[in-house]
Amino acid sequence: MGRLRTRLPALLALSIPVLAGLVFLHLAGAPRHYLAINAGVLVAGLGMALLISAPSTEKARRALTVVMLAGLFLPLLTGPWHDGVARWLPVGPFNLHTSGLLLPSILVLAVREREYTPPILLAAAFAGLLQPDAALGFALLFAAIGLHDVPRDWRIGTTCIFTFFAAIVMAVRGNPPPQEFVERVLVTAAGLSPFAALGLFLSLVVSFFLILRAIPASKAIRFTLAGCLFGFTILSLMSNYPSVLIGFGAAPILGFGLALGLATGHQNEAAEPEKDETATA
Repeated sequence: MGRLRTRLPALLALSIPVLAGLVFLHLAGAPRHYLAINAGVLVAGLGMALLISAPSTEKARRALTVVMLAGLFLPLLTGPWHDGVARWLPVGPFNLHTSGLLLPSILVLAVREREYTPPILLAAAFAGLLQPDAALGFALLFAAIGLHDVPRDWRIGTTCIFTFFAAIVMAVRGNPPPQEFVERVLVTAAGLSPFAALGLFLSLVVSFFLILRAIPASKAIRFTLAGCLFGFTILSLMSNYPSVLIGFGAAPILGFGLALGLATGHQNEAAEPEKDETATA
């Protein structure tokens, strides 16, 4: 019960937009298996947000970071390829959006590796350039901006500049046709009812501020993860990329569930004094 109370903001940050998305999918006439998949994945995501913790040792955290970074490059070897783009991991009958699944957790782990944060972010950006995946680029860009707001580290600032130009290149290259109920969900909802669009938008706003202000994690992690959600959402309004959490798609639900678990898993780190976060200023 103590763990449940502590992690309740994280559970709400994940469940509110996903539940709002389920209501929209039902009202918009999405296939029933879309609702069943999102609902089942939400249960799994909440389980991860509640039960998973970050590895306690530096060696284990770094190993997990390397594995997840390698996962970003895996679609280039395995496919599938669509219109010259490879940004999905084939898992059984599903193709999971790689950045939605892996990037949130990579960011949480990168923040804890303060000496290696810029190289980790740059490696993720390179994966986005190769795929190409502007969703990864924009999520990474706004995550880096959020992180830079905490320590004011010039290395993070330089990473922001590089990621900005990389994200623009990603946005210009590779943009397959949109998938109904997966991408441009807010735009679709606005065409059906302004109230539906407003409800979905507000659910994302609530999730953003719960991550930014309420989850029991360090300020650097909160700002970085909130920036990631913001970047994903902004690009989904601009182009044919997944509407994370509110649209059909298992990857971002699992990805943010895992990231929230890793972010809130160690209260000794969550309670770090602000002076530790500004030491590299």
